[in-house]
Amino acid sequence: MGKVLFAHTTLDIRPSLRYNTTKEVTPMQNFQTIDHNAPFDWGRASQDYAKYRDIYPQAFYDKLKALGIGLPGQNILDLGTGTGVLPRAFHALGHAGSGARFTGVDISPNQLAMARELSQGMDIEYVLSAAEDIDFPPGTFDAAMACQCFWYFDREKVMPKIHGVIKPGGRFAILSMYWLPYQSKIAMRSERLVLKYNPGWTGGGFRKKNWYEKEFAARLKWAKPLFKVEKRVFFCEDIPFTRESWHGRMLACRGIGASSLPGEKIAAFEAEHRAYLETLPAEFTIPHQIMMLVLQKQ
Repeated sequence: MGKVLFAHTTLDIRPSLRYNTTKEVTPMQNFQTIDHNAPFDWGRASQDYAKYRDIYPQAFYDKLKALGIGLPGQNILDLGTGTGVLPRAFHALGHAGSGARFTGVDISPNQLAMARELSQGMDIEYVLSAAEDIDFPPGTFDAAMACQCFWYFDREKVMPKIHGVIKPGGRFAILSMYWLPYQSKIAMRSERLVLKYNPGWTGGGFRKKNWYEKEFAARLKWAKPLFKVEKRVFFCEDIPFTRESWHGRMLACRGIGASSLPGEKIAAFEAEHRAYLETLPAEFTIPHQIMMLVLQKQ
């Protein structure tokens, strides 16, 4: 394979780029192997991902800022940036307009191509790399974050890397937001349709709980002695959707658009899901739980 040189790293480009799914995952996935180790590629869903997954509420960004991430003058690393949802949103919301600068890292060329297209005119740098292979000078960043992706990383490799590239006392935020099917009949029905066409998908079934306080927090030995827990935050928000945007959100999940399902199965899911959505009001909300674990470099 040929090698491509980017701003900070040299890496092999392979035909199928996807996150590591071979290791036991964190309690966020209930210790199951992600999708039973079925291959997936977020690059397959880049169009829908860019259009339908920019749904984090204002409160999400306000909380991050209150936790010391996204402040004026900061240099911030966004791991698993995807289509650059968080860096772009900080700009759109005005948080970064006062001087915070973002570097987004992702393993998917398609995701980064979309991120760059959507970030024109913004002071955001994008680097193609696995999180475990980042190569920045020591102390480059004031803070780092990983949203909806930390469970894909090899923690033994990535934690020393993050520790090395952030400044003394810097913060690393592990972030997630997911719908709550047991509080939403719509989300539950959509999940069941995903499982009908992709029974091995493990990205659903979440219940309202604070997994940071118990299993996850108790197993933070993977973060020690490099980091200490500074803050845990969890809260719920009702996220507004239309029938079209909820359909797009489900298409952009790992179980459908990013999966290895053949095209005819994805088309069948789309047809059945759209038929179900036609029975619903034009607009509705889906409850989501947001969780933030902020670690501080020691």
